[in-house]
Amino acid sequence: MLSRPNRLTDGAEYKAVVRRGVRCSGPHTVTYVVASGDDRAARFGFIVSKKVGSAVARNRVRRRLKAICASALPTVVRGADVVVRVLPGGADASFAELDAEVKRCLARRAS
Repeated sequence: MLSRPNRLTDGAEYKAVVRRGVRCSGPHTVTYVVASGDDRAARFGFIVSKKVGSAVARNRVRRRLKAICASALPTVVRGADVVVRVLPGGADASFAELDAEVKRCLARRAS
């Protein structure tokens, strides 16, 4: 579980990361990363639209992404803001597929 200092909470923050962030795509997700240079913990946000599936499927994907990002938190540079947007096929992806995809993008962009 991601603690409060590790979460993006404001819509304007999400918008800024998506607009200014470096993008990394995979078959199930698109990851945006902005390194702010601030001395604070990395923050994560998730965008899971209704195109992904039912509320149960969306929440299952969101919980999986939170667990993946919590385990990757020590490797992410301090001050980074990360938004993970799930594509419509993301509900069918296994935990291992999502894990490999997100960690690959984080290793390329936020290390």
